[in-house]
Amino acid sequence: RSPWLLLAPLLSPTAPQVTSPPCCLCPEGVHRFQWIRNLVPEFGICSSHVRVLSAPTEFFELMKGQIQAAKRRVVMASLYLGTGPLEQELVDCLESTLEKSLQAKCPSDLKVSILLDFMRGSRGRKNSRTMLLPLLQRFPGQVRVSLFHTPNLRGLLRLLMPERFNETIGLQHIKVYLFDDNVILSGANLSDSYFTNRQDRYVFLQDCPDIADFFTELVDAVGDVSLQLQGDDTVQVVEGMVHPYKGDRAAYCEAAHARVMGVINAARPRQQMLHAQTFHSDCLGPREDAAAAGDRRPAPDTWIYPLVQMKPFEIRIDEAVTAALLTEAECGARVYLTTGYFNLTQAYMDLVLGTRAEYQILLASPEVNGFFGAKGVAGAIPAAYVHIERQFYQEVCSLGQQERVQLQEYWRRDWTFHAKGLWLYLAGSGLPCLTLIGSPNFGYRSVHRDLEAQIAIVTESQALQQQLHQEQAQLYLRSGVVSPATFQQPGRQVKLWVKMVTPLIKNFF
Repeated sequence: RSPWLLLAPLLSPTAPQVTSPPCCLCPEGVHRFQWIRNLVPEFGICSSHVRVLSAPTEFFELMKGQIQAAKRRVVMASLYLGTGPLEQELVDCLESTLEKSLQAKCPSDLKVSILLDFMRGSRGRKNSRTMLLPLLQRFPGQVRVSLFHTPNLRGLLRLLMPERFNETIGLQHIKVYLFDDNVILSGANLSDSYFTNRQDRYVFLQDCPDIADFFTELVDAVGDVSLQLQGDDTVQVVEGMVHPYKGDRAAYCEAAHARVMGVINAARPRQQMLHAQTFHSDCLGPREDAAAAGDRRPAPDTWIYPLVQMKPFEIRIDEAVTAALLTEAECGARVYLTTGYFNLTQAYMDLVLGTRAEYQILLASPEVNGFFGAKGVAGAIPAAYVHIERQFYQEVCSLGQQERVQLQEYWRRDWTFHAKGLWLYLAGSGLPCLTLIGSPNFGYRSVHRDLEAQIAIVTESQALQQQLHQEQAQLYLRSGVVSPATFQQPGRQVKLWVKMVTPLIKNFF
């Protein structure tokens, strides 16, 4: 089956079309995934530039070090910035770096661009906005803070929806942290728990200017269609841009679609040209010859594909690629899929149950769910996830697929779990050749409501494959296999009202 049969109905009319045949001269190990570059730019790099992180403290220390070393740009996209002492430490790092840029003998042109969600970043009296206002006031020419406001929250709905609940309509959910030519892709937000005891995933791409340029342009594009925070804590629309909730919704979404797809469509031919120079300059010549030539880049062994999902703007690339990967996983292949919130879309569940690969799905046990112990209605969300999990497990059992599709629950004392992504092991291989890492949770929100981005990393490097395998193994090591007895444990009984309400609200969390 061709992935394009699956992708065709998902792609918007203006999405990139297939323009080139499979490349026979490219490394055989990644040949099967080259169709992705017909949708998004393909960045070929050396695996030595990729480092997989494992702990939130490592993530936090790396962030601070990268901010302090930045000379040209700091670009940070997240759901929100917390208000505690660790978050203040990050802001202080930014302030110190900006101050040094002004005092240098040769003043640098350091720019700081921060993209957050409007609703989540405005919650409470002390919030992301108040944390960043001092930077805006002190360095107005160097700092930009953009607050994305979903176009789906408008009119009477916007007036009536209370704080916190208004965030269910749609969010800016991308997590990208970029410093000069270094990029961190993660699912982690800029908040204290993500720096201490909330397990996530993180990959550090070092000295990758093309990838850094792409994500800078992507964040700039979303920033341009967002509200701009001012030094007096008001917001303004970029001049000439349609207002996200006061203006015409169709016109705003059309403009946003054009702005974001313009970044993707501009990067694709640039990267295809580099690809051609790397592999095709010497017709039928060996790969080593292309790498050895002094005027060409070393031949890469790892490929990065940025996958964007912005359904409000009719951009559905991540959904299409994820669905194709799940569909194409052959008999004997193994897929390790993890999500902090187990609420797969019906389409993804159907693919998992209808394909031939083996699946091990890692999810949060109720005690490590981020909503565990929350006040009010949010406190019932872990029970709703248990209900969804049980329904899916029962369907797996009814189809007799317990051996092929296995659920596992992550548990760690005093920690919460927020890791998401997948690892693909080809049939007969003990190491993964592909991983997805970034912000999507594979649920309805990720596919239909929020702005998401992740990367597909495809590698033939055994050293990097080993890093990815170890990352997967460490996460799954802290898990237990789900069985009928799992749902008989104390605290797993779901109240009737939660069961009744879950089908109505599952698309909002």
